[in-house]
Amino acid sequence: MESIRLRGTDDTPTITLDIENKIFLIAGRSLPEDVMSFYQPIVDWVKTEIPKVADDEIVFTFKMNYFNTASSKLLLDILIALETMYENGKNIVVHWFYDEDDEDMREAGEEYADIVDIPFEIKAN
Repeated sequence: MESIRLRGTDDTPTITLDIENKIFLIAGRSLPEDVMSFYQPIVDWVKTEIPKVADDEIVFTFKMNYFNTASSKLLLDILIALETMYENGKNIVVHWFYDEDDEDMREAGEEYADIVDIPFEIKAN
């Protein structure tokens, strides 16, 4: 499958899913009008393509500065897919970046880290 590269807008995050260069990034604001139609291809790609990556460490990076409730569920779906791969032996690490003064994004990362059983690093920008 081809890489996915979406430029962020006021309502949608930048998404780079690139196996060849091992870049897995979701960054920015997420409040798409139709969250399912926006994220479902991303969730499907993660489920089908990341298992094909060689046994190197896979670093999936989130640099969110805002997401709505509907987006939070789909971000969790991505994390659950990564957790399943991790449980099946894939070497996966999640990096969750937040702006140093953004307590909500730090807490969101902590909540996701509590939900999924994946190595999870929460870091201030």
